[in-house]
Amino acid sequence: MTRSQDLARRAAAVLCVTAALTGPGNPAGAFVGTTAVGLSPRPDALVYIANLHSDTVSVVETGTGTGTVVDSIPVGDGPDSVAVSPDGSRVYVTNSAADTVSVIDALTRTVIATVAVGDEPSRVTVSPDNRNVYVANVGSDNVSVISTRTRAVTDTVAVGDAPLGVAVAPDGCTLYVANAASGTISVVRTATGTVTGTIPVGSGPTALVLTPDGRRLYISNLTSDDVSVVDVHDGAETDRIPVGDQPAGIGVRPDGRQVYVANIGSDNVSVISTRGRAVTETVAVGDGPNGLAVSPDGSFVYVSNFDSDTLSVIDTSNARVTDTVAVGDGPTGVAAVQGKAGTAGGPKTAPVQLA
Repeated sequence: MTRSQDLARRAAAVLCVTAALTGPGNPAGAFVGTTAVGLSPRPDALVYIANLHSDTVSVVETGTGTGTVVDSIPVGDGPDSVAVSPDGSRVYVTNSAADTVSVIDALTRTVIATVAVGDEPSRVTVSPDNRNVYVANVGSDNVSVISTRTRAVTDTVAVGDAPLGVAVAPDGCTLYVANAASGTISVVRTATGTVTGTIPVGSGPTALVLTPDGRRLYISNLTSDDVSVVDVHDGAETDRIPVGDQPAGIGVRPDGRQVYVANIGSDNVSVISTRGRAVTETVAVGDGPNGLAVSPDGSFVYVSNFDSDTLSVIDTSNARVTDTVAVGDGPTGVAAVQGKAGTAGGPKTAPVQLA
């Protein structure tokens, strides 16, 4: 698939969403393969980036505000999203053009399984207990549930139109799904795989993230250029925050004080204060920023720039870009991990949402 072909496909998908809305979202310290000379054996984080056009996942080793590509892992056709298991041992990648999910062993950095899912898998996340992987299939309006033990689909849950974002509650009991063409969030009880509620939000909800306490959802609305705030207990939208043009990827600091939003159309990142529920900073990044992840310690934000084939590293202490790293062709999904596999409690991982 060429860049122009894929841009046309993605543009068509956005137009379809708009039409529906107007018509009748390697564990650190163990490196195998490419060795980066002079780098610390225990980096601040490893960042995984899905490259839509080159059918690869870039592995970036980060230092203090810097990053270096240390590996490139071939996956399926059209990788669009990436998530890391809570123990850091597995990386899951949605292949949007192949209708599959690649399972990567983080130690060997090789694909160890390929799982067939629904039509055009767009987003992926892993349950906190590491038992299930949830995949939003934008083309078939459902979510595939994959067992991490058997690496097979165990359930398929029908949700709204064009599901994009997925997020799991800290207790693992509830899955939230952003339905871009419905303008809603589906609330799914994970134990039974049933939709228990539907929450109206903004136009074209694309990605979503839960605050660390699990009490609030922040949803980027691609076609209304704002972020919805949802009270999980009440199951209702409580606020709408204007951001940049075409907000997509979204992430939250571990202390819950700031939410970061990548704006595709304005080439920047909005920093939202969760206390004031307003944008306090705007950070210029590369061209077409769409995927975003906050480092598990909250020190940095990693943003994939689809149109400039780069990863921007933002220091959260001063809201400044500290490095720009060349990655694969058409970077989209981003995930970050810290710590070593096999250590007590395992490594810490950061959730990611994207466009």
